[in-house]
Amino acid sequence: MRILNICAYTWQTGGPPKIIFDHTQVVLRYGHQVDILSPISPGEKPYTVPEGARLILCKRTPGISRFFREFSIELYQYLKEHIHEYDVIHCHGLWHFGTLSPFMLDRSVAKVITIHGVLDRWVYAHNNWKKQLMDTLAQKAYLRRADLVQINNTDEQEDVLRYLGERHPNIVIIPNGVKRSDFVQLPPKGTFRQKFNLPSDKKLVLFMSRLNIKKGLDILLPGFKDYLINHPDTVLAIAGSDDGYEAATRQFIEQHNLGGSIRLVGMLTGDDKKAALVDADLFTLPSYSEGFSMAVLEAMAAGTPALVSDRVGFGEAIRQHKAAGLLSNLTAEAVTEGLENLLTNDQLRQQVATNASNMVKTYYDIDIVAKQLLDEYVKICRKKL
Repeated sequence: MRILNICAYTWQTGGPPKIIFDHTQVVLRYGHQVDILSPISPGEKPYTVPEGARLILCKRTPGISRFFREFSIELYQYLKEHIHEYDVIHCHGLWHFGTLSPFMLDRSVAKVITIHGVLDRWVYAHNNWKKQLMDTLAQKAYLRRADLVQINNTDEQEDVLRYLGERHPNIVIIPNGVKRSDFVQLPPKGTFRQKFNLPSDKKLVLFMSRLNIKKGLDILLPGFKDYLINHPDTVLAIAGSDDGYEAATRQFIEQHNLGGSIRLVGMLTGDDKKAALVDADLFTLPSYSEGFSMAVLEAMAAGTPALVSDRVGFGEAIRQHKAAGLLSNLTAEAVTEGLENLLTNDQLRQQVATNASNMVKTYYDIDIVAKQLLDEYVKICRKKL
């Protein structure tokens, strides 16, 4: 098969490029062709491309892309010329120009949409007027026309039903997966602390995600501040690129004189990311909304115990397998309580880390979930014959 993924394939985007990268490595092993079509703006860095795949970059169109960020005449022209060279067009997310364009141009090539959590009530409420305008013009109709809608969990099934007002005829739950072999050989313990000058005699809590309000920083920061009152031997490392909340984070740290206890270390990749997970006594993501958090999956694959909200995309599985500490609610008080429960109990942290490792091995190995999606590609292509 010839497969085209359409996504903003940059380091600034977050989880979807990593998901595409891991899936593509598996799909290439089965002998298929994979291209990735991505809009890009000056200053953005393209995500790593799997060996054997092809990345096609299209400049966002100045002016219009300020209001419709993904708009790219180059992208539209590429699709117009080449769309019929592909067997499957896989669009990632909704309301983006790259998600809409294939449906504008063609009715014959099989099309897949992965929701990536964007229909969650919390996410949908933000920039709602733009989304409602796109819904009216095209997006709902195009989602109904998709040959396959991939979702990550049962919550998204309800989100799609609420959005469309009816069930989609071909919707499948395929979770994200993680390449466990990436976490077999890890950096020596202490590497991250040494590089970023973090104390070796304090417990380390790690937040590693984009600095965005939806990631729960507005409850993590005050929750951690209150935890410090009785546990000053703890430090919080915040790792991630700014996505609208870095200024507020720095202001909080300065306002409460927490520069010695909360450190911003920027976006981490490669061995630095692995080293952070090795050194962390606890990973945390108190998110309001996630499609299916790759950051949490990777922490679990690395053997790092986690404290998360049940909105990370697989909260029910985490609860069932006791694979992490789950916040009782999305408040600063719940964060403080969760930190207290896990950081003061070494045995509990070890147990949830072991449970998480077993869960990831059984259900979320990339080889398993990528093959599931590949099988769905085959089914929709057969229907097009």
